Amino acid sequence: MQPLAGFLKQLVEWIKPVALSLGGPGLFLVAFLDSSFLSLPEVSDILIVVLTVQHPARWLYYGLLTTAGSVLGCFALYSLARKGGEAFLRRWFSDSHVQRGLRIFQKYGLLAIIVPSLLPPPTPFKIFVLLAGVARVRRSTFLLAATVGRGIRYVGEAWLAYAYGDHAIDYIRENLPTVSLWLAVALSEGWSRTIL
Repeated sequence: MQPLAGFLKQLVEWIKPVALSLGGPGLFLVAFLDSSFLSLPEVSDILIVVLTVQHPARWLYYGLLTTAGSVLGCFALYSLARKGGEAFLRRWFSDSHVQRGLRIFQKYGLLAIIVPSLLPPPTPFKIFVLLAGVARVRRSTFLLAATVGRGIRYVGEAWLAYAYGDHAIDYIRENLPTVSLWLAVALSEGWSRTIL
């Protein structure tokens, strides 16, 4: 496990300067890779802030490109799970966890994707993406939920970087978990009130 962790750390250190040099397309690529087949925790979050501080007028561009990359990465993973991800899930997760996750999708629908998509690492978002594919959540529903959740997160971070400059990194690191949790609770509460 140590060699893999070392390799991933080196990969992240290599990706950061490449993504920064590419600007918006680099953000798109990092977000795509992180949301699909690699795990690059917080790299997208940090790069959005760094690039927005360097080019404040591009904050919306950076937020939208990161959102698009993340949503497309999630969709790639979702599509694989839809074609046969249940066997993969059952190999790595207990049957009770898989069944519980599938019941969450049946009960909460869109919220089962939106809420975890807002939350920062170490929230395991990929399991929800895989479960959405296995549960055969409609593609349009999945894309809408992923876009709303990731859009709020990444466009919100870009705006914070625009509004607070260099201080945004510290603010996001210290407050993103709390803010994300409150947003998730507010969305859940609002959603439950609209369906009741």
